[in-house]
Amino acid sequence: MNNKYLQEEIVRISGVNVSKCMRCGKCSATCPAYDEMEYHPHQFVNMVENGEIEPLLNSESLYKCLSCFACIDRCPRGVQPAKVVEAVRLTAIRKQGNNHLKADDIPAIIDDETPQQLLVSAFRKYTK
Repeated sequence: MNNKYLQEEIVRISGVNVSKCMRCGKCSATCPAYDEMEYHPHQFVNMVENGEIEPLLNSESLYKCLSCFACIDRCPRGVQPAKVVEAVRLTAIRKQGNNHLKADDIPAIIDDETPQQLLVSAFRKYTK
């Protein structure tokens, strides 16, 4: 797939106007996973706006995002970087054979205190 198509697909899935970002970095400053991420929330938005999709699709940062939406709360322009990250993640997962986590892997990583909502969310994300 070409980058222009991927860019349009990510913007469509996320519903975010990435051109509204003024690159203030408030979203990244509030991100609890900042130290773990190769690309930070404001970089995701900027890279999608510039059509630099391939590095994002191959980044482990997709799976480091906690989807806590702290970045959405802090954005003064209402850009919603977490939705962009989620859209890029969905795009990567939808590529044949690129699932980061398989349904069979989940039972090995849960314990008795794992919330059931987490399991349902994982199955929705990582199964077809």
